[in-house]
Amino acid sequence: MTSLLSDPAATARAAVQTVLDDLAAIDRTGGRGVVVDSPPGAGKSTLVRTAARDLAKAGEPVMIIAQTNNQIAGLAAGLAAENPGLRLGRLSGEDYAAARSPLARFSNISIDTKIIGLNECAIVLATAAKWARVKDHRWRWAIVDEAYQMRSDALLLVASQFERGLFVGDPGQLDPFTTVTTERWTGLTYDPRHNAVDVLLAHQRAAVVERRLPVSWRLPASAAALVSPAFYPYTPFAAGVANGVRELHFTTAGVRSPLDDTLDLARRTGWALHQLPARHTSRTDGEVAQAAAGLAARLLARGTVERCEHHPGGRPLLPDDIAIGVVHRDQAEQIRRLLPGTNVPGAERVVVDNANRLQGRQFEVVIVVHPLSGRRDATAFHLEAGRLCVLTSRHRHACIIVARAGIPHLLDAHPATDPVHLNVPVKFPDGWQAHHSVLNHLQIHTIAAPG
Repeated sequence: MTSLLSDPAATARAAVQTVLDDLAAIDRTGGRGVVVDSPPGAGKSTLVRTAARDLAKAGEPVMIIAQTNNQIAGLAAGLAAENPGLRLGRLSGEDYAAARSPLARFSNISIDTKIIGLNECAIVLATAAKWARVKDHRWRWAIVDEAYQMRSDALLLVASQFERGLFVGDPGQLDPFTTVTTERWTGLTYDPRHNAVDVLLAHQRAAVVERRLPVSWRLPASAAALVSPAFYPYTPFAAGVANGVRELHFTTAGVRSPLDDTLDLARRTGWALHQLPARHTSRTDGEVAQAAAGLAARLLARGTVERCEHHPGGRPLLPDDIAIGVVHRDQAEQIRRLLPGTNVPGAERVVVDNANRLQGRQFEVVIVVHPLSGRRDATAFHLEAGRLCVLTSRHRHACIIVARAGIPHLLDAHPATDPVHLNVPVKFPDGWQAHHSVLNHLQIHTIAAPG
């Protein structure tokens, strides 16, 4: 489904309606829940808000479980603005400054540290960590947002609080993170390293309906044609926006340089690989960092203008429309220090962060420092398919990869060596295959740069 659909809006609406119909019929079918897989930018949050509103209006109190406070704030604000007559509750921690919260401006949102103070609310939102502290309270419905980011042990702590569940998430993103050793659970279906959806399906697949959202409204067709087969082989999706609707224009001519050649290529095709000579380096590779910062600065210096379905007349690209994605925090800090030195106004406001912190966010143009650039080995951490998927699926217009040459040789020299365990399902696509797929696609989008 990587080609553009004839009517993507109708296809997306039909998919959402199917999920809502599943929720309405679940008592009749005897089911326990619905799992919805979603590609990047397919409208997960919109589905969560729509389902919560419909359940609440049908007289079903709803608990919403999210993984971060930022996710809770975004969902609560969206629900409150769309449904001013609906009473919402935000269950917060003891140190939450309710008076200074951006949610304080909504008259239909109550904020409390105790669930008893929110008993009159039709929908109550909180993080999984906060819900785990609630005792002796039971709901008919729970909606779990970003369910693939939720560890299975976090689901276990809250599962007794609800009877039915809607689990919405992106299966191609980063797996949940844990700092403890978990080898003792290897091969068990309740391994806490697994995400909540995988464990739910391992134990309750017969009672759960599985659906998916088939359209990405974020990624252009040029990106969907790569990201879908590389990272979502079993849940393919199409771009919702036709070729030619989104365009980048430069109001200032470039100079004959690899940086400008890379930007011109990305503008035309949606992809570019800015490739430096092969060399083994530390992960804070100064030349790669300079190239990433320089590309962002040139985007601003050339007066980039975007045209899209939201801005058909054009709009100047702002610094916070651009992101530079890296793997490690010290790489991010290195590039942040370099941006002011480009002497381009606003360059210091370009967003620079690692994949974990960019997950769930959206930008017009994203510059990616490849996880394997300059490395001598290909570790499981740097090979993880979800990390590369996050980095290459944040953009609406173009994605530029910065890397040293030689990564395909590195991959071939370091095939997967993880031990095979009984009862452990094979993860596919694996990182080795995903990296090769992306690099093969970028062969015709490569600009060689001196180093």
